[in-house]
Amino acid sequence: MNIGTPTPMLKAVIVDDEPKARENLQILLHDFVEGVEVVGLCGNIAEATDAVRLQTPDVVFLDIQLQRETGFDLLTKLKEINFEVIFTTAYTEYAIKAFKFSAIDYLLKPIDIEELKKAVARVEKRVSNNITGRLTQLVQNLKQGSSENYKIALPTLDGLVFVKISDILYCEASSNYTQIFTAEEKYLVSKTLKEYDDLLSDHNFFRIHNSYLININSIKKYVKGEGGYVVLNNDTSLDVSKRKKEAFLNKIGIRQSN
Repeated sequence: MNIGTPTPMLKAVIVDDEPKARENLQILLHDFVEGVEVVGLCGNIAEATDAVRLQTPDVVFLDIQLQRETGFDLLTKLKEINFEVIFTTAYTEYAIKAFKFSAIDYLLKPIDIEELKKAVARVEKRVSNNITGRLTQLVQNLKQGSSENYKIALPTLDGLVFVKISDILYCEASSNYTQIFTAEEKYLVSKTLKEYDDLLSDHNFFRIHNSYLININSIKKYVKGEGGYVVLNNDTSLDVSKRKKEAFLNKIGIRQSN
């Protein structure tokens, strides 16, 4: 009988200054998440630095605030980051958008089991996929102060591309993919338009049609009609669906005449 090759275990290190938080996460991983072996429990940056060097983990669960230190202090101490990072935080306001835009995972405390499973599943898909670039972009996004200046990580067929949000003119649905257009480039991205709608809707983007999500700042003009259409700064014309028309006109500050 051919049993087959067993799936390799992901080696994990947990870094948190609260002993109970470390133990709870270890229990959750052991009881509810398959394929993860915890090889280190660390309460500070010094312990974490040693554990990473000795254990060569695949993923580090990293608390953002570690008494007088932060999780970022660990990353700056390492010459090479060849593991995935899942940040853990109790602070919902801690620039969560910066993590999402940078394609870095985070978990809010208390940790939800289903969210934990999803984060580990994403890690399994992208171990060693430009983690240094994503972490660098995360730090840069956090330094911006305003999320309007963030760059977003786009998973293209050639790898991750980082694009400033304000440079995006519009996004177009393409089955389970999305085409993202700037003035100079077009990117085919392996995420749905709904995912980008969820991510960008708070940043002056609007879904004018099932197929189109546009940057409001890129509109050159709106032409009236049943739904009408917009002309963008690169002279691209895109239809506004009849169903979206009223909400769209409200968004751009145009009142409809009866």
